[in-house]
Amino acid sequence: MCAAALCLLGAACLMAGHQRGLRRARLLFADAGAVVLPPWWSRERLLPVSRLRREWLCLPAALMVAFAAESPLPLALGAVAVPLVRRWLLVRERRRDSDRRAQGVIELCGATAGELRAGMQPAQALLFAAGASDVLGDAEAAVLAAARFGGDVPGALRTAARQPGAEALAGMAACWRVAVDSGAGLAAGLDRLEAALQAESDQRKDLKAQLAGAWSTITLLALLPVGGLAMGWALGADPLSVLFHTPAGIACLVVGGLLETAGLCWAGRIVRIGEEG
Repeated sequence: MCAAALCLLGAACLMAGHQRGLRRARLLFADAGAVVLPPWWSRERLLPVSRLRREWLCLPAALMVAFAAESPLPLALGAVAVPLVRRWLLVRERRRDSDRRAQGVIELCGATAGELRAGMQPAQALLFAAGASDVLGDAEAAVLAAARFGGDVPGALRTAARQPGAEALAGMAACWRVAVDSGAGLAAGLDRLEAALQAESDQRKDLKAQLAGAWSTITLLALLPVGGLAMGWALGADPLSVLFHTPAGIACLVVGGLLETAGLCWAGRIVRIGEEG
């Protein structure tokens, strides 16, 4: 059973990790020829299970604890933890995508302003700058089509701004509209927008750096019960047998788990409020 648990843990480690998908193919506006498709031997084609994410590591870890405690209860708890961990990982991934998209908007404004100063027309500058970035997401085809064929570029940018983290594209759309209606310099407006967005981004990064200590404290508090069990094991006791084979131990496990979860949620919410504020 121990060998099987180790093999399962190794397989889960190989399957874990973020699976970055291919960038959306722009068949209609592709300038570099045919779209390159993944080879037939790629892991995505041969091993659909490779798309499993890191939450499945809960199962081999729970299996090892169940083997050590000689109880099926840890395995049941590991199965319950899989969807919870998956939700937490998805939320964290969305937050990272939002931050990455916000930084991409800043780079898009700077690149477009630079191309305008180099002598390009606004539509050409946007096409060149957007071609090197994936910040537009699902609205990329609409924005590029509007810029290439003289469509409503501000409207397409406002549609792209509905994505999490890309809200600043609405400011870019406003600069574009003002430049078209009044003849004002688009490059100057994009420069001011980039400076404002960069200042706001630096402020958020500084706040996250200041709250890194709070997150470290929360992580340390979450690991204290595990450290207590390891210390009891090192002193010659058998805490797992007490927790999983006695009524008092099971009661302590349930109450302690609920209190631990409530405390982590409460502390995490406080820190997130500080980050958002």
